[in-house]
Amino acid sequence: MRLDHATYVTDPQLDIRLAPRPYLHPVRTLGGTVVTDELCFDHPWHLGASVTLADVNGWNFWGGRTYVRDQGYTWLDDHGSIRPSADGLKWCDGNGHTVMTEQREITESLAPGGWELSFRYALTAPTDQPVTIGSPATNGRTGGAGYGGFFWRCPPGRAVASEPNGSTAETLTVTVDDSYALTFRGLADDDRWFVRTEEYIGVCAALAYEKPLHIPAGGTVSRALTVLVQDVG
Repeated sequence: MRLDHATYVTDPQLDIRLAPRPYLHPVRTLGGTVVTDELCFDHPWHLGASVTLADVNGWNFWGGRTYVRDQGYTWLDDHGSIRPSADGLKWCDGNGHTVMTEQREITESLAPGGWELSFRYALTAPTDQPVTIGSPATNGRTGGAGYGGFFWRCPPGRAVASEPNGSTAETLTVTVDDSYALTFRGLADDDRWFVRTEEYIGVCAALAYEKPLHIPAGGTVSRALTVLVQDVG
């Protein structure tokens, strides 16, 4: 793929506890401002813009500690990785077995006031086994922690979001430091916007915000997200 305003890291060689996976970083505005962050000091498993899930059939593809019901966040030997293959991406558990596969398409185009990233992905369960996608929220954490899906981590700064965490609005815009704005589109089915602007700045089109998402054996779940990247001021 050809991307003029973003770098696609296809196969990062990272500690398994960071859930290695392909990701976009750096992503820049037309004016050159970097709008993604990676290996962050507070959450080192946050990797630019990526597809990342906290619970896929019990495996952690998000990175970091796993939320365990009635225990809280706990370090477990349950991390998976997403690796490129000849025909797409393989979501592999800690034993190297394929939990599900993914097809992905990333393009960019000029748009009014900036440029737009198009990120399409399709997750397919094995023909002999269903897949259940969960989140800390579905595993018992309160406070709107239903993250997991297409996730974008921004650099530190002062941010304002147009919608609250858990919104189902058609679009969500985050403006950072009066310098740049990111407008996200593409929720489907029961997806919700997971958004953080205080502890860190991040937006996720969450697949399992309130309840698990089930993919039947051989079935596919597809999403098509767009992000409008604009300089401000």
